[in-house]
Amino acid sequence: MEITIMAEISISNTEWVRLKLKVKRKYNHLTDEDLSYESGQEEELIQRLMNRLKRNREYVVFTLKKGMEHLDTNRL
Repeated sequence: MEITIMAEISISNTEWVRLKLKVKRKYNHLTDEDLSYESGQEEELIQRLMNRLKRNREYVVFTLKKGMEHLDTNRL
């Protein structure tokens, strides 16, 4: 039996362009490869960030959602 995990967040490619800049600014050790993303790959992004940031899923999802709420500002 295969279990599919759905990410708690949905990010469009357009939104990611802006959100990626904010994430990169906050976590400047992340590489472009760490931050590679295409719409629909939220789960892969969350898993990669959990590993690279050494933080739990809740933290990563919270951080991404917070950045999405304030896409027009520098706030993350």
